[in-house]
Amino acid sequence: MVDVVAALIWDDDKFMICQRPANKARALLWEFVGGKVEPGETKEQALIRECQEELAITLNVGSVFMGVIHEYPDITVKLTLFNATIAQGTPQKLEHNDIRWITIGEIPEYEFCPADTEILERLVNS
Repeated sequence: MVDVVAALIWDDDKFMICQRPANKARALLWEFVGGKVEPGETKEQALIRECQEELAITLNVGSVFMGVIHEYPDITVKLTLFNATIAQGTPQKLEHNDIRWITIGEIPEYEFCPADTEILERLVNS
């Protein structure tokens, strides 16, 4: 099982989603920004590092929004989603195909990674 972290970043009533690159697993699906926790890192440190690498932003990491375990055909992930805010920088597409800010009502317009389904349902129902 791979430990993965992601950020739920809000700007007023919209939250950030990122489209995976075409050359990676789950190509062009939408997701929350984040990535794998490396050995010796806390989950918070991993999330800050991933956001710097992928978006050139510095995060303030808050509380855990929720956790999910999801089995893909090629990998099982233990995903921890943190509430977060941008402390510094403007998001840039360093790795992702696209970045969007969407409202909860716009969720059905996007095709997300299956691991995010439970999270999106909680957002819709909260």
